[in-house]
Amino acid sequence: DGDGVFKYVLVRVRGAGAPAKDVVRGHGWAEYHADLFERTAEELAQHGLSCECLGGGRVSHRPEEKKIHVYGYSVGFGRADHAVTTEKLKAEYPDYEVTWADEGY
Repeated sequence: DGDGVFKYVLVRVRGAGAPAKDVVRGHGWAEYHADLFERTAEELAQHGLSCECLGGGRVSHRPEEKKIHVYGYSVGFGRADHAVTTEKLKAEYPDYEVTWADEGY
């Protein structure tokens, strides 16, 4: 999503005979991390893919400053590996400063 702070989940996606791939999903509409994971799992299942949640956290996205900060945890899923999430975001937003910390909720 655009500007603001929102929850995210790190999800490992698997397909028949294909190597697993980790993806990041975060949206401002999600009240709970489980909302994100459930919608992602439903969308993937329509394509014959399965997934597991590796944890969650929060993303602070400040597009006007080209900054993204990853932090926090999910009560239900635990803390995602923010280093993995950060690398995925850096690949998607190469002109941004992307940082992470284990502190905060």
